[in-house]
Amino acid sequence: MIVLLIWSGEKPALTEINGTLESMQKIVGGCIQVLYPFDDPIALVCNEEGKLLGLPLNRGLRDQTGKIYDVIAGTFFLCGAPQDTDHLDSLPEELVEKYSQKFAASEVFINIDGNLLALPYL
Repeated sequence: MIVLLIWSGEKPALTEINGTLESMQKIVGGCIQVLYPFDDPIALVCNEEGKLLGLPLNRGLRDQTGKIYDVIAGTFFLCGAPQDTDHLDSLPEELVEKYSQKFAASEVFINIDGNLLALPYL
């Protein structure tokens, strides 16, 4: 299964994994959580307890206006999630570039008066 692997502080990398639950848990460092935050047929797989465990904040998820509504803590990956199934699959080839660019910049997060801001990590 081909996924877009995203570490904190690094650029995304197209990576092949075997797609077992154990391999996914190893990548994210614990129990997985599968999110569907995008309109495209893809899933975001992260550590279910990333924030509780104090894993490094990685990338922000933004609404349609660009405002951050959540931050993924720890390593995560994007993969395909065909509609109307519970099956995870390879990230569709036509979406690799789109999401590589979307998550290309590492971010540092600052909370100012309840507003979460993201700055590029240099």
